[in-house]
Amino acid sequence: MSLSRRRVSSAALAAVPLALATTGTAQAAPGRRARTLHIAGDSTAARKYADAAPETGWGTALPFFLHRHLDVANHAVNGRSSKSFVDEGRLEAILSSARPGDLLLVQFAHNDEKATDPSRYTEPWSTYRQYLRLYVDGARARGVRPVLATAVERRRFDAGGDAVPSHGEYPAAMRALAREERVALLDVQSLSLALWRELGAEETKKYFNWTPTEQDNTHFNPPGAIAVARLVARELLRTRVLAPRDVRRLDETVPESWITWPEATA
Repeated sequence: MSLSRRRVSSAALAAVPLALATTGTAQAAPGRRARTLHIAGDSTAARKYADAAPETGWGTALPFFLHRHLDVANHAVNGRSSKSFVDEGRLEAILSSARPGDLLLVQFAHNDEKATDPSRYTEPWSTYRQYLRLYVDGARARGVRPVLATAVERRRFDAGGDAVPSHGEYPAAMRALAREERVALLDVQSLSLALWRELGAEETKKYFNWTPTEQDNTHFNPPGAIAVARLVARELLRTRVLAPRDVRRLDETVPESWITWPEATA
């Protein structure tokens, strides 16, 4: 389960340009080093490009809720699990560039759940927790603060119109690990489920990537990404990972027009 040099070497080199390309643009005051909040996650958080619009990861919207002395480096990548992200060298790439005082926010489960894919599947109470410990231990070894976030919920409703959970035992396994390791936990799964229940089956379509050609109940459009990013920012404040001076606009409207989709680079 350790990060072997052979497994990391070539993949880490490939991952670094991606990490640099997805770093936020917030600037620190002259003479003051900005802290960076690194996001390790999957497609629900990842930066999207023009060919995927209007699909939007919540990591794209998170900087709108953080002050300029905090950078956001969004390393989340479509299709990754806690396991495949490590196996591809992406965690090692983050840890190699992170500096003491930075934060590492980790959200995985959507692809860990794919039992038919051995390259991504983890079992909630064993391998999932083992891989999450690599993020926690790796961050701490470099003076970086780890933060665990339970996976944002899909849009799933029962016959009675009630939003229902879709992540099985993964959120509970992460919560237990956070308690054991004394790691800050952002309970995005519970909060997003409560929000979808409040909005209802029809209204939630306005938050997910529903288009004339696609009915996507996993990924977000700009309103959904903004709503989830707001939940994440509020949890960062509630858990005292961030201070009131670090956050902004928690109760303000964030225009959808602030979301952009750059052209993908070769």
